[in-house]
Amino acid sequence: MRTIDNEALSAKTDERVRELFLLQYESFILRTTSKVTGQYITKQDDRWSVALSAFNEAVNCYTAEKGGFLPFAELVIKRRIYDQFKKETKNPSELPIDPTYFESEPDEMEENLSLKRQIIEKTCIDSENEAKLEIEDLSALLGKYGFSFADLISCSPKAEKTKISCAKIIAYLCQNEILLAQMRKTKTLPVSILEKNLGVPPKIMERHRKYIIAAVEMISGDYPILSGYLSYVKGVL
Repeated sequence: MRTIDNEALSAKTDERVRELFLLQYESFILRTTSKVTGQYITKQDDRWSVALSAFNEAVNCYTAEKGGFLPFAELVIKRRIYDQFKKETKNPSELPIDPTYFESEPDEMEENLSLKRQIIEKTCIDSENEAKLEIEDLSALLGKYGFSFADLISCSPKAEKTKISCAKIIAYLCQNEILLAQMRKTKTLPVSILEKNLGVPPKIMERHRKYIIAAVEMISGDYPILSGYLSYVKGVL
């Protein structure tokens, strides 16, 4: 773990350390808030108190399994700023995401494929949508594995038998901290171990590697909206 991550864990249980930690990262909080709002923010702005509270919340909720502390804190700040936007806006925009999007491969029919592309485009355009914030954060994370959020269109399991196999793998990784840490460190699936313990053919893991990794990160990470679309996997957990 990096120094800052250890500092965040210490601040979680030591109020004196927390106080110094918050002071040390005031500029980060201001920069993040300015980026989210598109405005120059100072400590005199109302958004500052919202962002500071969100950073403090991130300290309270942080664990090593959530990855780097600063990316996690940035996501929490974005969400709380967005919550504030929603309170101030009478008609906040709604994002019509189809819950089956993450549960199946796009049908061969061009009409369905076009619809799912529109969903992705919508999430990229709507700058004040909480789901969009999750997708932004997840996309950055998946980039470290060498693929993008949009790649999930072509690698999701379609056959029921394959979906069950993938669900078993995803659940197993989410429940095994050692293998989960190994996956995150090597950026690969522990194929031989999964094959031995679950009996899933390597070709399924190779074909659906991106989908499996993305689903594991959604469920084990801080993605309440996106992970909600993986209900069939959660039934295995």
